[in-house]
Amino acid sequence: MFLIDTHAHLDEQSFEADFEEVIQRAQAASVKGMVTIGITLDSCRRAMALAEKYPTVRSAVGIHPNYVSQAAFEDWGLICEMAKHPRVVAVGETGLDRYWDHAPLELQVEYFERHIALSREIGKPFIVHCREAEPETLEVLNRAAQVGPLNGIMHSFCGSPETAARCVELGMMLSFSGMITYKKNEALRQLAASVPRDRLMVETDCPYLAPTPHRGKRNEPAFVQQTAKVLAEACNLTLPEMAELTTDNAKRIFQWLE
Repeated sequence: MFLIDTHAHLDEQSFEADFEEVIQRAQAASVKGMVTIGITLDSCRRAMALAEKYPTVRSAVGIHPNYVSQAAFEDWGLICEMAKHPRVVAVGETGLDRYWDHAPLELQVEYFERHIALSREIGKPFIVHCREAEPETLEVLNRAAQVGPLNGIMHSFCGSPETAARCVELGMMLSFSGMITYKKNEALRQLAASVPRDRLMVETDCPYLAPTPHRGKRNEPAFVQQTAKVLAEACNLTLPEMAELTTDNAKRIFQWLE
């Protein structure tokens, strides 16, 4: 069995003390691929360093919508250059966040569109963060789709069935995190089961959003197996079947080479 954790933040400080053990536990849980996500220029540099050091790790580079106001003028150009690195498999995470509201929406939209344009330019997918901004996020995606096909991932999806359906129409992948394991989220499990099988992926978003039974603890890539298990049950598949399905999907969109 082979699982890929398609969205992790392995450069976070909470992993510094036991990173080697985190990688070992992931491998023991059949998680043999991880994508670590950059959210600022410094974070992207750390993510790339991890991807260069560890064979099972790849990285994504971008500026998270909550940090676009803090980005220096030269940061974007440097990230564009980093995105061409062979160990970088995606652009982002980007998107819109109206929950924290750390940056003006107009600036978030501008950077969202920059990431999509960079994705097209280098032929790598973009990763979307959407929090309490579904209409605005769809507006940007619909506008981008008029230019050409979209090659993107809705990360840690927890939106409405209507948003999910539109994202599928636009060609997007939907990635599900530990939230689908929470008892109250039966509607999210049903939604995940309705997504076309070739659009499904799994992630941890670690160190956040630990799945049941680890909820409230630091999340880590090994725990993506629990999320995949719950997703498999929702889709009436076995865990090995779901692992193969989501891994094939991740390898396809990330152009993942061993």
